[in-house]
Amino acid sequence: MQGFEADAGLASVKLVASDMDCTLLADDGSMPPNMPELIEALADAGVTFCAASGRPLYTLRAMFGDYVDRMALLSDNGAAIWCAGELVFKDLIDVATYHELIDFTLADGRGCPVVCGIESGYLRTCDRVHDAFFRRFFTEITYLDDLDSLDADVNKYTVYFPEGDSEEVFARTYRDAWAGRFSVTTAGPEWIDFMNPHVDKGRGIKRLCDHLGISTADALALGDTYNDVQMLEAVGHSYVVANAGEHMRAHARFMAPSNNERGVARVIEALLAAKAR
Repeated sequence: MQGFEADAGLASVKLVASDMDCTLLADDGSMPPNMPELIEALADAGVTFCAASGRPLYTLRAMFGDYVDRMALLSDNGAAIWCAGELVFKDLIDVATYHELIDFTLADGRGCPVVCGIESGYLRTCDRVHDAFFRRFFTEITYLDDLDSLDADVNKYTVYFPEGDSEEVFARTYRDAWAGRFSVTTAGPEWIDFMNPHVDKGRGIKRLCDHLGISTADALALGDTYNDVQMLEAVGHSYVVANAGEHMRAHARFMAPSNNERGVARVIEALLAAKAR
């Protein structure tokens, strides 16, 4: 695998899409300190920056604040797409269907059901013990005594595994039970994410490129884990950060420095330098 300096086509890039956790964000949860300036510089150069995450739209909007209208947000692994101040795509899971998923999770007994609504995350009151962790991902949380009567607009269902064993549980239980009906992926050691079958980050990037009127060949994506695979395979310029697992290297052409070394920012700086030549 080549280092990011080897990408000779950076000057042609029109979209930069980055995963958030363990990619754009350092291990302490912080963004590169110059990220606002980089987003502005990309926009001025005719390049759209997109945060592509399993996090909900309202959380991403809060994280990027005043400059959110000069960029794009691909939230809930592609179940909602925001671009330049407007929602351009959303995909909802049927109410009866997400209740079926809740029942399966509760019967299995190893994870906490998290229903990801357009306006809020919905959790059981008994799972409030994990609130500090949940707040890292959901800026809006509604706790309910139970989820039996929940009837909300929902675009993703996820399961939180406090023991950090999501990949093992996914392989042994969830994948075979649900992969035929949903787009199902792990998102780090704590999460299994469910979206409708036509939703993932790769399809989301294609939808965003169509909206922008650009080719996926002129898109660049950076990621670190399983829910980034389709996105990396969809674009012309694919990068994993150096802290990504060894298994991810088969899905990308280039390696960026690690999240703690601010690899995303360094790739963007190289892209802007290529545009200026």
